[in-house]
Amino acid sequence: MIYSKSEILQYVDENDVKFVKLTFCDLNGKMKNISILSSELAVTFERGARITAKKIRGFETAEGKDLFLFPDAQTMTVLPWRPQQGRVIRMFCYIKYADGTPFEGDSRYFLKKAMKKAVSMGYCFRFGTASEFTLFKTDENGMPTKNPHDLAGYCDIAPDDKGENIRRDVCLTLEQMGIHPLSSRHQSGFGQHEIDFNPSSALKAADTFLSFKSAVKSVAENHGVHASFMPKPLRNDCGNGMHISFNIIRDSDFLADTSTEPEELLNASTAGIMKHIKEFSVFTNSIVNSYSRLAEFSEPRNIKWSHQEGEQIIRICSESVMLRAADCVCNPYYAFGLVIYSALDGIEKGLELPPENVSEDKLPENLSEAVSYAENSEFLKKYIPEKILSYLLNSKQSEWREYSSAYDKENFEEQKYFYSL
Repeated sequence: MIYSKSEILQYVDENDVKFVKLTFCDLNGKMKNISILSSELAVTFERGARITAKKIRGFETAEGKDLFLFPDAQTMTVLPWRPQQGRVIRMFCYIKYADGTPFEGDSRYFLKKAMKKAVSMGYCFRFGTASEFTLFKTDENGMPTKNPHDLAGYCDIAPDDKGENIRRDVCLTLEQMGIHPLSSRHQSGFGQHEIDFNPSSALKAADTFLSFKSAVKSVAENHGVHASFMPKPLRNDCGNGMHISFNIIRDSDFLADTSTEPEELLNASTAGIMKHIKEFSVFTNSIVNSYSRLAEFSEPRNIKWSHQEGEQIIRICSESVMLRAADCVCNPYYAFGLVIYSALDGIEKGLELPPENVSEDKLPENLSEAVSYAENSEFLKKYIPEKILSYLLNSKQSEWREYSSAYDKENFEEQKYFYSL
């Protein structure tokens, strides 16, 4: 259900809401929030809530200026894992300067601009996700171990699948938040699971993805296990990816020419993504560990497409396109926005697909190579503000240098990613 500001204020008064979580992302896609008393919400809608920018990854680019969170009323949801007496609600926020100007590093605003560009060209994109995660046992002190929660395989059932009740509780929790998963299952890896979502607007899909990750973490902890979205948590088992699917709806009120067949539209958008995927892979595969997953256990690295299941990075179905290369560590607002911009580029230029299952190129081999492609990308420079792009790429190159100089690289990845992602 979508609420207006006045309806939310009324809901707060009538439903014993005591706290409001104002949620946003840093540049890397890590969820952040501050809490305010519900009595402050009316003022916050009008004036925003100030945050200390220099303490948030990437927000140093505000150069000492104050930043404010402005809640998006349409994203209000009750957090079901919080007390029913003294309830807690949450809203995603836009980030602005004191004068109301959008902050250049607000990735949610970045996606909103991409959606507006699509609409101005007569197109509406709808996104769905299929996201994987792995459950691990914890020790007697509640600390995560590298022992998978079970040894089950693809679509196995209980008692082999020991995560069945956890997936159920995640789905029920999301339903209480107004989010409706499409399906869930045990995936191929030990302790590995997947939950899929129906297509929705790009902004809602990105918000849903972050809500899903938060729900998985909270429910898993309540069950005494550790949930990891690390792309490759186990060296000798399947990695965790995120399949991004989208379809395109045409608006005849905006389009002068509506003669293009849906298949041609999807083909041109796919060609645009294939053209730019190496340039924005640092956004879909954003950490060192991301590249350990690619090209193993049927995960794609060759830049090719197909109508069938396989090892291609893109599958074109009858009404949608699926990008299979991304992982759950990405910032979904940047990932979805760049998919939209590259698809629109393909449509605008009438790009043609190469033959099916033919590849002359590959995704980057590692994070450093991905940064190099991004540094030389006129496509990225067109859409991402210079200081934001520069900060992101410098931080990723620094991460690569830190990894390269580590004596025990596996331990480096475990300490940097396993416990926090």
